Amino acid sequence: MTASEQTYQQIERALRKAASKFDPQAECMPLTDIYLQVRQEGGELRIYDDDDNELTRCVVEEWIDNHDEDFYTAVQPILRECIKRIKDVTENVAILKPYSYVLIGEDHETIAELHLVDDDTILISGDLMKGLGNDLDNFWNKLSAE
Repeated sequence: MTASEQTYQQIERALRKAASKFDPQAECMPLTDIYLQVRQEGGELRIYDDDDNELTRCVVEEWIDNHDEDFYTAVQPILRECIKRIKDVTENVAILKPYSYVLIGEDHETIAELHLVDDDTILISGDLMKGLGNDLDNFWNKLSAE
């Protein structure tokens, strides 16, 4: 799935608005993750905190009435790219670290962890780890044969 610049801007605007809901001057920063819910039929993007409080929502016109079976897989790179493009905002939200941006389904089940924000931890994507299990099995088989 490809996305237009307008789609990226809409999602980035929603992420900025969600981040603005957390007061940087607050004495006690909340401990929460940020949940992104995409509704395939209406093209709606909703952003929530841990308590299912809606922070913001927007409609992504390109996603309206999208019936692709792999829709949730296809939107993940777009959402990740938006998070990275406004890294100065998404990695400096006034909430306690570590926190994550998580893609959830309509029943609020976790579909994918999109981005982890922490000073010391790096999240390795599934693409980088692809085939690691096979490599380790081959290594173990070779080692045990000696």
